[in-house]
Amino acid sequence: MSKPSKNNQPKASKVYLVGGGIASLASATYLIKDAGVPGENIHILEQDDIVGGALDGSGEKEEGFVVRGGRMHEEQYVCYWDLLSNIPSYEDPDISIKDESFEFSSRFVSNAQARLLKEGKKIDVSSFGLDLSDQADLLKLTFVSESSLDNKTIEEWFDDGFFKTNFWYIWTSMFAFQKWSSVAEMRRYMKRFIHLVEGLHKMGGIMRTKYNQYHSVALPMKRYLQERGVHFDMQTQVVDIDFNLSEESKTATVLQVVDKNGAANEIALGENDYVFITNGSITESSDNGSWSRAAVLKEKSSSGAWMLWEKIAAKDEAFGNPGVFSDNIDLQKWYSFTATLKDDTFHEYMENFSGNTDGTGGLVTMIDSNWLMSIVIARQPHFPNQPDDVLIFWGYGLYPDREGNYVKKKMSECNGEEMLEELWYHLKVQELMKPIVDAGKVNCIPVAMPFIDSLFMPRAEGDRPEVLPQGATNFAFLGQFAEVEDDCVFTVEYSVRCAQMAVYGLFETEKEVLPVHNSIYNPGVLMRAAKAISR
Repeated sequence: MSKPSKNNQPKASKVYLVGGGIASLASATYLIKDAGVPGENIHILEQDDIVGGALDGSGEKEEGFVVRGGRMHEEQYVCYWDLLSNIPSYEDPDISIKDESFEFSSRFVSNAQARLLKEGKKIDVSSFGLDLSDQADLLKLTFVSESSLDNKTIEEWFDDGFFKTNFWYIWTSMFAFQKWSSVAEMRRYMKRFIHLVEGLHKMGGIMRTKYNQYHSVALPMKRYLQERGVHFDMQTQVVDIDFNLSEESKTATVLQVVDKNGAANEIALGENDYVFITNGSITESSDNGSWSRAAVLKEKSSSGAWMLWEKIAAKDEAFGNPGVFSDNIDLQKWYSFTATLKDDTFHEYMENFSGNTDGTGGLVTMIDSNWLMSIVIARQPHFPNQPDDVLIFWGYGLYPDREGNYVKKKMSECNGEEMLEELWYHLKVQELMKPIVDAGKVNCIPVAMPFIDSLFMPRAEGDRPEVLPQGATNFAFLGQFAEVEDDCVFTVEYSVRCAQMAVYGLFETEKEVLPVHNSIYNPGVLMRAAKAISR
């Protein structure tokens, strides 16, 4: 089957981007900058009233701030930093997001000194605690073929003792892998990030943005695209896509759309038109609780992104298998929470206790927490509208169906106040924080995310569709559930790489997709990683 010819008449094309996450924002940028598609010919169709997908952050002083989670960055995100080198930062039009982020990360260097805690005390993590068998299993994992790991879990690869090591506690809390996650995805992480293994215990090499990722990345990108005429069709849901399918080619023909008023419409794709589809979503159907209300876990039927992919996948086997990733919510969910404090007692305590100023410590994980609770204190302010007398921190628990050690309820049943009660207990600061809570100077918003770990579910070849399926003439798949060889899901790099592959594959740009950083072939990196895991 021959490849379709690339478009060399971009000014005559309209492009519809389904979903408003970073994969679509990146695609729109590359369509304008590299493919020459006029901005006014690009439509981003987003079912919610805000763009950014998993790059989020919102709130204010009285109601409380909230971030569902944060994507960690590192220097070798070559596609991501290429993209952001062209986008002016949130506050200064003369500085790119990339330059701002690199400068910020050079001043607030990750060097976690309280990475793991037990009984409220710091654990020595200078050793990963791996025995010779664990070390051999880790190294062997980087050299086996991915196809040999189809549908296998991490717990099928390692012995039980591995899951009690410092390495596993650091790994599972940092990347949100679980025992039942895909060992093939863990293999990709080991290969892709092996240059970070040496400093993993201190989160060395991890970079962050100046503010939360909505304000630091998503909002500046939206502004950049709006200035170039891109249409943001908000509260517009694509509920189905029609295709003309044959042995020789696959062509999208009609988008079935429901607008913000609930009216059904059709968008017919012309001869030179395209659709880029973000299939699936990790933050879809999330729900915010409050200080006094637990967050609600929603069902798959509430998810526009997953229901759309199911309809598309039923039309052709090349369009993937969404059920592999979305049919086991109890294995995919976890809960996060964001605390807003009108008092500096907690932050001062954590700085003195950990030895890290805010923005330099990263995750603090309590390994004796039944919920496996972790918190992060970002550099303050984490929001541009955050007053000087307000501080925030974020946390999450990987096992929300377990009863708390202090609060005798499942994490999933807890409101914001109860989540913090459990945290104060593990940090041994209950008496310290009681007067602050009693004075009403603390708020906490929990968030339920049913699909947050869906991208790590055990899978096989073909479960994720190719970015450009064989025979695709005018469409592409984007995001965390499209297949990108060798790169790692749950990263912004993965989504931006999809965007490059889609744009450069369908349009004549004379540009090549930037290669995945491959430190696994660097002998020096390998030696340092081997030495680190044997500590």
